[in-house]
Amino acid sequence: MSTSDVTKEGIRGQRPGREAITGAADVAGKEQRRRRGGRRGGRGRGEPTRVPDAEFRSYYGKPVLNQIVWEAPDIGGYLFLGGLAGASSVLAAGAELTGRPELARPLKYTALGAISGSTVALIHDLGRPERFLNMLRVFKPTSPMSVGSWILMTYGPLAGVAAATSLTGWFPRTGRAATLGAAAMGPLVATYTAPLVCDTAVPAWHDGHRYMPFVFASSAAAAAGGAGLVTAPLAQSGPARRAAVGGALLETALSSTMEHRMGLSGEPYRRGRAGVFVRTAKALTLAGAAGAVLGRRSRLLSAVSGAALLAGSACTRLGVFHAGKQSAADPRYTVVPQRRRMAEREAAREGGDASAPPAREPGD
Repeated sequence: MSTSDVTKEGIRGQRPGREAITGAADVAGKEQRRRRGGRRGGRGRGEPTRVPDAEFRSYYGKPVLNQIVWEAPDIGGYLFLGGLAGASSVLAAGAELTGRPELARPLKYTALGAISGSTVALIHDLGRPERFLNMLRVFKPTSPMSVGSWILMTYGPLAGVAAATSLTGWFPRTGRAATLGAAAMGPLVATYTAPLVCDTAVPAWHDGHRYMPFVFASSAAAAAGGAGLVTAPLAQSGPARRAAVGGALLETALSSTMEHRMGLSGEPYRRGRAGVFVRTAKALTLAGAAGAVLGRRSRLLSAVSGAALLAGSACTRLGVFHAGKQSAADPRYTVVPQRRRMAEREAAREGGDASAPPAREPGD
């Protein structure tokens, strides 16, 4: 039985349908009273009714994007340690080929320890080890996670053999081949996590897809160089020092450019917890680079600079992680760019601005 009554003012007591807009009844009632007042000469004659623009915050109390369920220690560590491992293998191979065994040896150990920690962090995030093994049942070239899993499985044994033969001195030719193989896989290990996070709908990640791989690569180079400065003697630390300084400068320049070019989507990198990590990363990275240059004759200063570079690289990955979480939680970073792109396309279609270029995604 219906409890609604039909009156001259409309249907009284009717429940709104699913398509009803919250607050629409108040707006409609005010509009009806304004019209009646205008006809009867009451208050408000000739005064326009202005309804404030709605501020989009959610959809029926739910965020526009599903919230990121990854945890910072797991995924932040996974991103950082993978980059450190890959770049360390590249630097270790270069050191071995140029006759710097005291630099190559600790970097091989660093690569093995880092890739082991990265894999453990990934498995811990997945919840059960068999979930990682299930990802190896098929190979999907279009899936960054599938490709990344196979990269890890290919690189891990090579890094392990390289470290084991260096430790024991057995099978030097096998060790040399494994070292070169790990170095060949190193750039992929250091950068595949960038397309992994960018291949999502998270604005702070997706809109930086043109820069993120280069940011991750330079950050990994700075971290590996820092590891070399911490572990190698001064006489053989030249390549590590150059990698540290070059990677640090590139990382700082590229990350700043990425944040600027992303527009609104780059805002989370300057706010909240992400902003704290990003600013800390830049300070540590630049301080580490300066110390690496000034500490060429000081073992202690070189080690401190290397530690700062390692910490800065870790903060960079944590900053990227938290920026993604913040942008997914606030609908503004999803809705505002979409509306702007739609308006630009409509204007171009209607010929409103014939000289305007087509709308481009942030980061293009």
